Amino acid sequence: MAIYPPLYERRVRLNLQEFANATIKAGHSWGCIDITTSFERWMAGHEYAESYFEEPDLLGTALPAFFSALVNEVREQLEEHDDPNGVVALLGAGTMFGLGDSVRVSALVNEINASIAGRLLVFFPGQYEHNNYRLLDAKDGWNYLAVPITTEGATR
Repeated sequence: MAIYPPLYERRVRLNLQEFANATIKAGHSWGCIDITTSFERWMAGHEYAESYFEEPDLLGTALPAFFSALVNEVREQLEEHDDPNGVVALLGAGTMFGLGDSVRVSALVNEINASIAGRLLVFFPGQYEHNNYRLLDAKDGWNYLAVPITTEGATR
């Protein structure tokens, strides 16, 4: 996980090619999966989208279906990056914030784990402290055993 303060999101996106260049220079292939607009695309195609806009409280029942669609979308893209020596970046984790307990970065990583041929680099706008990750510095976080790369450097 590449962890950075949420206010650096634009800077990270602007310099994403530098991550790709450094990865390729180190002898690894590079791929990037951007889930930033996944929810919007899913919602736009949903038959009850108008109802959800009229009564947003109803959306909670549909979020597990969105999560399943997101998992499938990411898995399909991971199949295109099947190099065991490669790195695939996951961009847009911040867009999962606020979608409820059924749509979490940790759950996504767990679901796609078997589809990762090489290494997954999750760009994570938030905090890391004592194996606890907090997306967008939210109060609730989760424990995960990934190696965090913070703005202060990699930690173990």
